[in-house]
Amino acid sequence: MGATDSERERSECEHHVVGPPGTGKSHLAQAIGHAAILQGYRVLYREAHTLLEELMEATLAGTRKAYFADLVTVPLLIIDDLGMRKLAHTAAEDLLELIMRRYERASTILTSNRPVDDWGKLLGDTAAVTALLDRLLHHAHILKCGPRSWRTKLHSDLHPE
Repeated sequence: MGATDSERERSECEHHVVGPPGTGKSHLAQAIGHAAILQGYRVLYREAHTLLEELMEATLAGTRKAYFADLVTVPLLIIDDLGMRKLAHTAAEDLLELIMRRYERASTILTSNRPVDDWGKLLGDTAAVTALLDRLLHHAHILKCGPRSWRTKLHSDLHPE
């Protein structure tokens, strides 16, 4: 049971889930992805560093165009944990190219424990990040998780001082 073209057009948007570590960002993104699968959509989930490593490997193997075609056409792409690991110096340009190709064509969920204001420093290319954020935030729903980690909250609830 797949979604119709008009349903896809209405659903093309961005979701950015931000907040400190342990606040449920990845869990929420994966739950939305699971719901999309149950509605007949194809979903691709990748941690940000893995996605960028795979893109670099595809570039070296001469399969970048085919890899991008897969990333661009999947109806829902979930990019998890942007900013959790140090990224390659090409990360900003690669993410910009990906988001430009998906812009107003397919939905993207991106999670990060870094505030958007820090992305220029994180990705090392302020101009590319500005263009990236312009497209990401245009149709975005920003979900803020927090303020405390569920893991540390659970620990403190079970072991009161």
